[in-house]
Amino acid sequence: MQKKILITGASGFIGSTVVDKALELGYETWAGVRTSSSREYLTDPRIRFIDLTYSNKEKLTEQLRLFARDNGRFDAIVHIAGMTKALHKADFDRVNDGYTRHLADALIETGTVPDSFIFMSSLSAIGKGDEENYAPLRAEQEPNPTTTYGRSKLKAENYLKSLPGFPYVILRPTGVYGPRDKDYYILVKSVKNGLNVGAGMKRQLLTFIYSEDLARVIFLCIEKQVKRVEYIVADGDVYTDEEFNRIVQEVLHKKRVLRLKIPLGVVKGAAWVSEKVASLLGRASTFNTDKYNIMEQRNWNCDIEPIRTGLSFKPEYPLRRGVEETVRWYKEKGWL
Repeated sequence: MQKKILITGASGFIGSTVVDKALELGYETWAGVRTSSSREYLTDPRIRFIDLTYSNKEKLTEQLRLFARDNGRFDAIVHIAGMTKALHKADFDRVNDGYTRHLADALIETGTVPDSFIFMSSLSAIGKGDEENYAPLRAEQEPNPTTTYGRSKLKAENYLKSLPGFPYVILRPTGVYGPRDKDYYILVKSVKNGLNVGAGMKRQLLTFIYSEDLARVIFLCIEKQVKRVEYIVADGDVYTDEEFNRIVQEVLHKKRVLRLKIPLGVVKGAAWVSEKVASLLGRASTFNTDKYNIMEQRNWNCDIEPIRTGLSFKPEYPLRRGVEETVRWYKEKGWL
């Protein structure tokens, strides 16, 4: 029998990539999207859609009860829906933590808990790493997130862990990039235009995961039926910021790029101003004090031995190949 999977946040960059992988693997694929959300990347006729009200636990519970009555329960749920930027910092907790609690509670109350519940968290939930010896971040270390976003994800993680027997898998990916991504696109476009701006003078270690590889990790978790575990997800390689920039420049065949490094104090001040101006205009700012805390972190080195041994994960996209595929997609879509 075809297994049913629900992917929340399916209209986004990561969510739509996971939808593609689910279809490829033969799942009955339900995309959790708001009626108002873009379906630009959800055009396959095999996709089924469901609009769930995460903000109202009672309504959400009734929606899941009716779905199960008519279709049966989901075999797996991949919960990606969340908020990465917000006008009010309290919204991070309301959405990233609160909506996750509502979904888990509704599943329990309706007796429709899936075999696998994959929660998309973030490496930001762990917080700062060792910036003296650059030792890798590990899934088991004591979290100390430095951003409002990271703290909201950690709260959701802890709630899932508190539910007896709940079949969660917590994934904490590092920087996710790939086709459809708009965050790294800003950097790629800047390099294409001959300018590369960095934050801070001290060496920075970076790690990455290509979106297709992240989707593979998700389905390895589901198919291997791992439960009540947490994994850091990266491709296993570590780069300095200079090495990463050089790869992007080489893939773009850009011989001359002006590299500017801005002191962290200046970046912090600019982030504060950007956040205040956006607040006055009633908009959420992409460049804000939370973003500064991420940019300021010097060590994103991380240990992925648990997904290598526990899931037999071998990344198919090292950084150069992934950047090549991403740039090719940007060009095909007219972004570059």
